[in-house]
Amino acid sequence: MLRNDQLDQWDRENFFHPSTHLGQFARGEAPNRVIKGGQGCHIEDRDGNRFLDAFAGLYCVNVGYGRQEIAEAIAAQARDLAYYHAYVGHGTEASITLSKMIMDRAPKGMSKVYFGMSGSDANETNVKLIWYYNNILGRPEKKKIISRWRGYHGSGLMTGSLTGLELFHKKFDLPLAQVVHTEAPYYFRRANLDQTEAQFVAHCVAELEALIAREGADTIAAFIGEPVLGTGGIVPPPAGYWAAIQEVLRKHDILLVADEVVTGFGRLGTMFGSDHYGMTPDLITIAKGLTSAYAPLSGSIVSDRMWKVLEQGTDENGPIGHGWTYSAHPIGAAAGVANLKLLDDLNLIANNRDVGGYLNRGMAEALGAHAHVGEVRGEGMLCAVEFVKDREDRIFFDAADKVGPQISAALAATGVIARAMPQGDILGFAPPFCLTKSEADEVIHKTTKAVQSVLG
Repeated sequence: MLRNDQLDQWDRENFFHPSTHLGQFARGEAPNRVIKGGQGCHIEDRDGNRFLDAFAGLYCVNVGYGRQEIAEAIAAQARDLAYYHAYVGHGTEASITLSKMIMDRAPKGMSKVYFGMSGSDANETNVKLIWYYNNILGRPEKKKIISRWRGYHGSGLMTGSLTGLELFHKKFDLPLAQVVHTEAPYYFRRANLDQTEAQFVAHCVAELEALIAREGADTIAAFIGEPVLGTGGIVPPPAGYWAAIQEVLRKHDILLVADEVVTGFGRLGTMFGSDHYGMTPDLITIAKGLTSAYAPLSGSIVSDRMWKVLEQGTDENGPIGHGWTYSAHPIGAAAGVANLKLLDDLNLIANNRDVGGYLNRGMAEALGAHAHVGEVRGEGMLCAVEFVKDREDRIFFDAADKVGPQISAALAATGVIARAMPQGDILGFAPPFCLTKSEADEVIHKTTKAVQSVLG
């Protein structure tokens, strides 16, 4: 197709893309894709190529593309009041309404929501609140945060440290000393293949107990975890994992942070992943599904017990010294209000449960017996296929073979977008909640063909 490639030139000369091989892109050795529009579960690039986006952007366009209700809410807010800050008690109708809507949906025991712009900054807020909390309680040594290997919690300094993926640490001098990591609840990749799920959960608990003993419980402030591991491989926890982990945390007076950036607002078929797995967090991180990414907005939901201490802290020390210029930005808040209304009005979480289950069952039936498929797993509208060199002995492909990226590229060539997950040959799916069963069939059929084209 003939076109003016000025845009391509500008892209390569000026745009610093995240999570990109910078040298290859700048030299023109890697392709770019300029997206022009979207509707429902589909996006379209500037060449007119249409793709079924089976990863909802970055698991975030939950209500689907092209929702005019959200666009109109954003436009109306921008016309009335594009911005005002939230410092010293200022608010807007949108930010106050959205706060109420979130708290009406939050798990029991939660008190207030603080707004930011991204999941990364929400987790930075969480860490600061945890440190403040323990200082107010006279426990200045209780500051370390336990995360899990393969967890994803952002890419800032503290949040990149919390993230347990090598790519986010390598050459960045991370993780920082206040962060320690423990075993990921990744049953498929357990070291001892003879372990049952229950035995593996006991192993994860023993590893956590040993870490706490080594570091000293009086130095450990909090444990952070995604209800389902996301970027680390889309891995639901083994049965009983969260109940067992929470028992350890309660015993040692360690706070729990539920990072629900991916799972919050319906992706598992429940409003929150904490509800799904019986978690009782002290802080909940929210972002992506809050606005379905129509505008940047994140939040830290604070529990009743933490809020009481925060109030005590400001009574003793004056106003809390934390804030972002764009906290509770009115345009983001207006998008959030419209988005949560759509979730309810269109019954999208129920559709998510129905079609998500259909997608997972269909993918398992289509690929579960393939010689190079080690596992098909998922929960709600999350699904992953993990590839292995040898299925019987669970031998993995060499990372240099880039099997996952090859399959992702082959699938994109058929008009379906899935994500090649880092640290493993894993193909991830997280479609919009409006996915239909016929669209799920298309994803399953084309994924099967893509796998066959690469692995036979």
